[in-house]
Amino acid sequence: MNQTYRIDTNTDIYLGDSKEILRLFPDNSVDLVFTSPPYADQRKNTYGGIHPDNYVAWFLPITEQLLRVLKPTGTFVLNIKEKAMAGERCTYVMELILEMRRQGWLWTEEFIWHKKNCYPGKWPNRFRDAWERLIQFNKTRKFNMYQEAVMVPMGSWAETRLRNLSDTDRIRDNSRVGSGFAKNVSNWLKREKAYPTNVLHLATECNNKNHSAAFPEELPEWFIKLFTQENDVALDPFMGSGTTLAVANRMGRKSIGIDIVPEYFDMVKCRLSPDGQLMLDMKRENEQTESERYLSVR
Repeated sequence: MNQTYRIDTNTDIYLGDSKEILRLFPDNSVDLVFTSPPYADQRKNTYGGIHPDNYVAWFLPITEQLLRVLKPTGTFVLNIKEKAMAGERCTYVMELILEMRRQGWLWTEEFIWHKKNCYPGKWPNRFRDAWERLIQFNKTRKFNMYQEAVMVPMGSWAETRLRNLSDTDRIRDNSRVGSGFAKNVSNWLKREKAYPTNVLHLATECNNKNHSAAFPEELPEWFIKLFTQENDVALDPFMGSGTTLAVANRMGRKSIGIDIVPEYFDMVKCRLSPDGQLMLDMKRENEQTESERYLSVR
């Protein structure tokens, strides 16, 4: 049964199937979609699991609605990683990208989230996963992007790389591969900050332990900085524990969350409500008391 809950004037959360709930939203009303959907055959206890062969067909009705509700100047960032099965990687992510392009999306960029503290392990034909994709899609080639908001310190490399510039470094040097791009290294002399790369080095640890696949707050925060400004609207159609919404609210953005799992809906309601932390603390205390009572009875 679908439910709607307004936490405050800036946050709405919905309980239900994203492809159905999204039909309620007006066209061109969202500035950023940032989400991590259930991966194929994953989160079976919460989302039921989607077989790799059915994943694209399952996801396309949702991306069709996202294409409609996203503003022409907006961006969709999809955090996803294909699973390995029967000794090889599945292809559903590549297939999804191709189908989304046919749907009208532009595949603009691909970012890599490097998990600095991934768990150790051993597999017979591969190494442990230490990264995930964040795929950027847009409706148009001209979209809002605030690159200065995510600039990083130049770093110690500049002390040596920019110390002795060649003649080529001091002119607009065209790319050797004929891409049409060019650079002038001398433009970065005496600058304190540079634009970042498309590789994000973040740990996997997060404050929330009650969700099957929560990501760190720094992940949505970086993309919210890059693609939105204050009072813009951020949407997470698989909100889970509500990390994207919590970060958006902290940064002065409006947020919308959807999830089909009642436990997550209630969790976000508690997490983002003004007295939410107190409610969660009371719940944990009651659960501990019940556990102690159970043990004493045994």
